[in-house]
Amino acid sequence: MDQTTIKELSYFLEQSPTSFHTVQNITDILLKERYTELQENQRWRIKKGGRYFVARNGSSIIAFTVPENGITSMHIMASHSDSPAFKIKENPELESGGQYIRLNVERYGGMLCAPWLDRPLSVAGRIIVKDGDHGYISKLVNVDRDLVLIPNLAIHMNREANSGYKYNIQKDMLPLYGNLTAKDTFMKTIADSASVNEGDILGHDLFLYNREKASVWGASNEFISCGRLDDLQCVFASLKGFLAGASPSAAPMPVLCVLDNEETGSATKQGAASTFLYDTLTRIHDNLGYDREDYLVHLADSFMISADNAHAVHPNHPDKSDPSNRPYLNGGIVLKFNANQKYCTDAVSAAMFRDMCRRANVPVQTFTNRSDMAGGSTLGNISNTQVALNTVDIGLPQLAMHSPYETAGIADTEALIKVSEIFFTASM
Repeated sequence: MDQTTIKELSYFLEQSPTSFHTVQNITDILLKERYTELQENQRWRIKKGGRYFVARNGSSIIAFTVPENGITSMHIMASHSDSPAFKIKENPELESGGQYIRLNVERYGGMLCAPWLDRPLSVAGRIIVKDGDHGYISKLVNVDRDLVLIPNLAIHMNREANSGYKYNIQKDMLPLYGNLTAKDTFMKTIADSASVNEGDILGHDLFLYNREKASVWGASNEFISCGRLDDLQCVFASLKGFLAGASPSAAPMPVLCVLDNEETGSATKQGAASTFLYDTLTRIHDNLGYDREDYLVHLADSFMISADNAHAVHPNHPDKSDPSNRPYLNGGIVLKFNANQKYCTDAVSAAMFRDMCRRANVPVQTFTNRSDMAGGSTLGNISNTQVALNTVDIGLPQLAMHSPYETAGIADTEALIKVSEIFFTASM
């Protein structure tokens, strides 16, 4: 993998502690590439050959390039901006023992709890402040220092810790913020970080995040570890491919889609189960003078790649993987299958994607769960309830999924960038 791409991926991961920051980073990149921002609460003026993007909730974003010769079909690549984390509750400060101040948190998504302990953490997200008499402004927040930590209970006080432990979120996972002198200072810390007055904050969506930087390691520097690889590794690779491949001369209309709340089921106004993608695609068609039937005809000839990371075979637990479908780090992009339709991949979409990989000269692996183990789901089949089209579920292989410090292969990112570029450039 090119060293520049490794540095760009590491930087993107480190600068995206929450879905709000992820979308802002994508926005900044698109604006630099001369994409025009559209607003959902304004009328659109879209032209053939134009490049546009629209965001919803500050945490989901869709970018597209309109073909100069008009729309005949669409190539859509979707990934998600969120990762499991601990969300800061309202009235977050809790006293403990008359000496400590902790922060009250709740679980967002299904994370591995143990790796959050005993490591430097901080807080990031967004706050809402009043803008004049009628409006509101969303401001990003990142307290860019080691701010809190969730301390483990010493082995002397929990002799069975190494025999397995069931974590209680309300008891075991509350971060230590400071001594009693820190009382009533947390929201001021947030306000100072956003350069606003504490009293002006009317709402917040704040999360803990791991402060450790991305690390490239291994005997040949073949691995990368960082927080939020699921799913920002796919977000980054698809964005790179989109910028390289999407052009007004492309035959299918290239559409990059990054959606929030996949980790909690996608059932939000900005998730895959929402109307965001449908609304965007139909508004594009309306602006260009197409009617409802034109949209449905174009959709029937379209294709979606749902890109969400996949489980690699674990070196210490190879028995947890399927006997014959066994993806490995740096082994290539993973095609994901599930008989009960947790994944959208079928014979048709698998064949089309394999052909794309062949053209890109990148390897393909396959993933299925063991038949006696339940797996997760992703955004492809959920998105299809709103925008139904041929869809393949793929991902990049990784270890320690839903840990605050995950591990993936260096070469696999480059593979997805190559396939994404071909996908956004060519007909299928």
